[in-house]
Amino acid sequence: MIATLRNVQVAYPASTGGDPGRGLEEINLALRGGEHVAIIGPSGAGKSTLLRLLATAQRPSAGYITLADCNPWGLGTRARQRLRTRIGLIQQSPPLPPRQRVVTAISASRTGQWPLWKSLANLAYPLDMANIARELSKLDLSDKIFQRCGQLSGGELQRAAIARTLYQRAEIILADEPVSAMDPVLAEHTLDLLNRECRQYNATLVVSLHNLQLALKYFPRVIGLRHGRIQFDKAAAEISQHELDALYANEQLRPTAVAHAAAWSDNRSRC
Repeated sequence: MIATLRNVQVAYPASTGGDPGRGLEEINLALRGGEHVAIIGPSGAGKSTLLRLLATAQRPSAGYITLADCNPWGLGTRARQRLRTRIGLIQQSPPLPPRQRVVTAISASRTGQWPLWKSLANLAYPLDMANIARELSKLDLSDKIFQRCGQLSGGELQRAAIARTLYQRAEIILADEPVSAMDPVLAEHTLDLLNRECRQYNATLVVSLHNLQLALKYFPRVIGLRHGRIQFDKAAAEISQHELDALYANEQLRPTAVAHAAAWSDNRSRC
């Protein structure tokens, strides 16, 4: 297994006294190398927290995690940093420096894999321009290579972050709502590309999505989170309408969200 979580909990301090709030409760999860998984659930369910745990950006309050056959929190700082070079995290609002040029932001994803002299030289002039341009072209961003990140639209910034992670050649790619700022056609194209690229390099892909249709269409395994707990973890084709109803119960926008999933389920059954 590339990643295993056993009885993992994440607790947040209470904002106004009392017992601490719970981010995740009793999470038990195993991910195989090369697997593609979607995480769905209502807002505040713990999807982003789970991705941060897998990225070693969040330390669990309790439980046990292994990534690539080691406990990241049992490693020293340098060893944990080396582990992080094997993990790519795509955030919903990518924190790319506004004044940094796209080419520099993308090349920086490999600095942890290079010796110090090469990393410093790369800051002065990107050393792998051809491969950076190739990754950008896959996401229709070839003309943005020398633009500053602050000049990109929200959707372009998300695609630049995806190109950055693909260039990194990470073994585990974690994406938190990576297409939320894209139009429907571009979102589908981007998820399809991300899946194809990960299959080519046998990378493990874990993506959180609010769009149920995209989750059910592009990911063979889907995990449903609610109130910090796993409600189901199964093949997309086996998820019932009742399970989706229960997952989003009492959500203000539940009828719309579940209706979209039902429409996709109906279309899938006709195929």
